[in-house]
Amino acid sequence: MSNIMAIIACPQRVAQGQLAAEALRKAAQQAGHQISIELRHAQGVQGRLDEAQLAAADAVIVIAEGDAETGRLNGRASHAANLDAVLANAAGVISAALGATPAAAPAAAGKLRIVGITSCPTGIAHTFMAAEGLSQAATTLGHEIKVETQGSVGSQNTLTAADIAAADLVIIAADTQVNLDRFTGKRLYSSGTKAAINDGIALVKRAQAEARPHQAASAEAQQSEAAPASGAKSGERSAAYKHLMTGVSFMLPFVVTGGLLIALGFALGGIYVYEDAFKGTLGWTLFNIGAKASFALMVPILSGYIAYSIADRPGIAPGMAGGMIAGSIGSGFLGGIVAGFIAGYAVKYLNEKIQLGRNFDGLKPVLILPLLGTTIVGLLMYYVLGQPVAAALGAVTDWLKGLQGSSALALGMILGGMMAFDMGGPINKAAYTFATGLLASQVYAPMAAVMAAGMTPPLGIALAALLFKNRFSADEREGAKAAGVLGISFITEGAIPFAAKDPLRVIPALVAGSALAGAISMAAGCELRVPHGGVFVLPIPNAVTNLGMYLVALAAGTALTAVALGIFKKPAK
Repeated sequence: MSNIMAIIACPQRVAQGQLAAEALRKAAQQAGHQISIELRHAQGVQGRLDEAQLAAADAVIVIAEGDAETGRLNGRASHAANLDAVLANAAGVISAALGATPAAAPAAAGKLRIVGITSCPTGIAHTFMAAEGLSQAATTLGHEIKVETQGSVGSQNTLTAADIAAADLVIIAADTQVNLDRFTGKRLYSSGTKAAINDGIALVKRAQAEARPHQAASAEAQQSEAAPASGAKSGERSAAYKHLMTGVSFMLPFVVTGGLLIALGFALGGIYVYEDAFKGTLGWTLFNIGAKASFALMVPILSGYIAYSIADRPGIAPGMAGGMIAGSIGSGFLGGIVAGFIAGYAVKYLNEKIQLGRNFDGLKPVLILPLLGTTIVGLLMYYVLGQPVAAALGAVTDWLKGLQGSSALALGMILGGMMAFDMGGPINKAAYTFATGLLASQVYAPMAAVMAAGMTPPLGIALAALLFKNRFSADEREGAKAAGVLGISFITEGAIPFAAKDPLRVIPALVAGSALAGAISMAAGCELRVPHGGVFVLPIPNAVTNLGMYLVALAAGTALTAVALGIFKKPAK
């Protein structure tokens, strides 16, 4: 006979929590075990367990959808479960708990079983480079690891419940919001993707030393859960940046699809295909699918998923409603960003402050929070913030459309340099988000400059490795071929391994080439209607205006980067 302790903290699912408690009691009695259960809900705590009881238990089960105060465990063995698993098979949960391994911090020299998740806003390069960095680092240190990638095509190498249950350590390397509910009770450490890409070994070692047991919490708390103290967080993304990038990552498929459909409509029906004279034609239909369906959802999706990142699912409806209002009053993507943050923080605040008791808490996520959140964001957008933001966006739009000569040249240089400075980091993403957001306002020139500048770094490295072989090792020359493929696909991150090895010489060369490409593109008045795709979208008629000069910009930037690398880099040993 075993002595089992269970902590159930489910303030949003009070009835299910009580049912789970009864299921555990019945299963324990049938198996001949003793069990004590602490049930935590909105009205208080029933059957509170003290540290002495928990320390003396043969097994501790933690079901935490709220604050379970797991610090009382003092690092002892615990088994994390969820309500659905208990309700489906309480006996199985008890059996698993009795066989659970200690959750205390393992020794640094021991072999660990590690699971991880990587994710970035576009879900293309950083996601998989971070996964590779983690995998190689863990293998080098003698650990087992499985990494789930949450990329542009969804989750791959998905972690199973068995993988998580057996894990000694969880590492999250992500620049977007990642749902951490699966890891309740596990030692967890969070960072951005850059740490995994640049020095995976250091990240794994830091995670071993600084990871903390994860407790189910709000979306905002998850941003910093199990991370080091605030004084040691300087290398991590801010919460606001993650919220924004989460919105951008969900928005991008709508923008890419809409832009391509609009371009195809122009290709089939000409630049006036949207007029009533072409109504009913294939070109007119494709244009309207792109412009009035996919593109029209861009701002609501951006706003909705910023709010989701902050307040979880209750924030989606208010966020999307705020995004729709932003589009209707002309405040565009800037208004969508404002509405998303207002909705998210409003719903988060209301969720924390409104306590209705066990019988009515179930109304909060489906009725009370969406209703109040939508009302708040709607009133603020219509009466307070919407018009000033719309005026600001209008001023920016008019200024950008009127740029000529030296002003266009300067903006192109700035955007281009930003794209190459950190190759997918915050500065790169700031330029990209700025250009992508302007597509909704029919401002296409910055997008052209940004894509040309983003293609230039890896293409320049590939050309330099071909022209200046003595500046690159044999492995680098081979890797440069892959960088070239990534470059033509507008994946700037292909240049990161080269920049990481010799940043003081490589990064200035990359910035110079990208600044030149962006400057020529803007000065020549090139416009791009599609926010991604690299050279593969260039053959589509009307996807790029002034295609000849656009190719000149790309070639000039690539050549300058290659020549600069040949000058700056020392001969390889």
